Amino acid sequence: MSGEWQGRASGSRISVIANHMKSGEGADLHRHPYAETFVIQKGAVVFSIDAQTLACRDGQIVVVPAGVAHAFWNPGPDILEMIDIHENDVFITEWLGPSTSL
Repeated sequence: MSGEWQGRASGSRISVIANHMKSGEGADLHRHPYAETFVIQKGAVVFSIDAQTLACRDGQIVVVPAGVAHAFWNPGPDILEMIDIHENDVFITEWLGPSTSL
């Protein structure tokens, strides 16, 4: 399952993305004016957060603070299933360009 849900229409103060990504897929460098929490359910993911690279696996949780540039991708070989929780009732994303790590 993958998809997006923005909480504003339901009176919620969060928005959620359910990711189902193949090997090599991910999101380019971007940031939000609010924190984003990632819940890795299955597979592996590599984050680029500011100047750090962080490799994570299923069962881990990563929080990116408000305003911090980040990107992520599935290094494979398995499918990545991950929930992204945005601490805002709508998505606000500033795209900063392709990640040099992707």
